[in-house]
Amino acid sequence: MSGTGRVKVGIIGSRFEAEIHAESFKMVPDEAEVVAVASPTPGNAEAFAKRFGIPRFFTDYRQMLVEKDIELVTIAAPNALHAQMTVDIAKAGKHVLCEKPLCMTLEEADWMIDTCKQQGVLLMYAEELFFTPKYVRAKQMADEGAFGKIYLVKQSEKHFGPHGDWFWDVERSGGGVMMDMGCHGIAFCYWFLDRVPIKSVYCHLATHVHADKTKGDDDALCILEFEDGATGVIEDSWARRGGMHDRAEIYGEGGLTVADLHMGNALPTFSEYGYGYAVEKAPTTKGWTYPVYEELWNYGFPQEMRHFARCVRGKETPQATGEDGRVVQEVLYACYQSAGTGAKVQLPFRPKGVKRPIDLWKKI
Repeated sequence: MSGTGRVKVGIIGSRFEAEIHAESFKMVPDEAEVVAVASPTPGNAEAFAKRFGIPRFFTDYRQMLVEKDIELVTIAAPNALHAQMTVDIAKAGKHVLCEKPLCMTLEEADWMIDTCKQQGVLLMYAEELFFTPKYVRAKQMADEGAFGKIYLVKQSEKHFGPHGDWFWDVERSGGGVMMDMGCHGIAFCYWFLDRVPIKSVYCHLATHVHADKTKGDDDALCILEFEDGATGVIEDSWARRGGMHDRAEIYGEGGLTVADLHMGNALPTFSEYGYGYAVEKAPTTKGWTYPVYEELWNYGFPQEMRHFARCVRGKETPQATGEDGRVVQEVLYACYQSAGTGAKVQLPFRPKGVKRPIDLWKKI
C-alpha cells in the first residue's frame, strides 16, 4: 500500500447499505475510490460493480482481501458476519470500517478490537449520526453553551421496516428494531453527552405489526441514565407507516433545539399518479409525500466516508471507533435484558454465553 493519494476501498455487500457506501465514496472523490466489491449472491457483485463503475468484483470477500492495493474494507453484511470478517480483514493488513451494530456479542467485540490492535489497523464504527449536519450543528451549539447544562437528549428513528430480508431473521441480526436502529440512538446520546458513562438502562420492546415476518421486536422505547444526571430517551420503530422519521431533541436548563432530518429538507408534494422516489423507506409516492433532496449528504454518509478515508491517511483521528461500538453493544444487551425482566439494568452489564442479544428478552 502506497500510503498516499486516494484511499483504495473494497466493499463487502451489494444491497442497500453497500449502495450507500458506494454512492457516498463517489461524492468524496478527492479522498477515496472504490476499486472492488464482494458479494456471495450470484450475479450481485458483478451487477453492483457495473452500476457504480467499480473495476473488480468477487463472490468471496476473502479473495478480495488478497488484492494488495486495497487499504480499507467496509462491511455492509448481516450482523452475524461482522466479527469474522473484521478479523479476516485485519489479518490481511487492511483497515476496517464496520457497519452498525458492531457485532452480536461482547466477546466478538473484544475479539474484533483486540485483533485490529494487534495487526496495527484501524477499526472504525460506521455511525453516521456523528456526521449528520443538523445533529453536528446541535452538538456545536451545545458545546458553545447555548442550552446550559443538558438534562435530556432524545433521538428517534421510525419507518415501516428494513429493506433486507436478513434484518427480520434474528439468527443473522441478533434482534429486531433495537439492534437495527436503537444502536443509532444509543451512540448518539453517548456522543452528544461527551461519552459520560451510562449508569442504567430501562427498555420496553414489543412486536406490534410484523409478527408474521420476525421473532424480533418491531417497536422500542429505551431510557438511558447517565452518571452526570442527564437522561437519554430513544424511540425506534419498524411499525410506523408513511416513510422515514428521524429526529433529535436537546433540552438544557437554558434552552433547547429540535433537529428533524426531513422536514427542513423536504418538498411538500401532492401527486395523483406517483413518481420515482421520495425518501428512504417511503412505501408510496401517491397523495401527499415529502420528497427530500441531497438525502445522503443530509444523513451524513459522504462526510463519514471522507472522515474515515482521512483517518487511513493519518490526517484525522477516528470519531467513531470499535470501542464506541462495544459500548453500544453492552447497552443493547442491557436493553434486551431490561425488556425481558421489566426492570432497570445497571451498567456494567456483561453476561456470559449470550448468543444473540434477543435471547435476553425472550427464548426463541
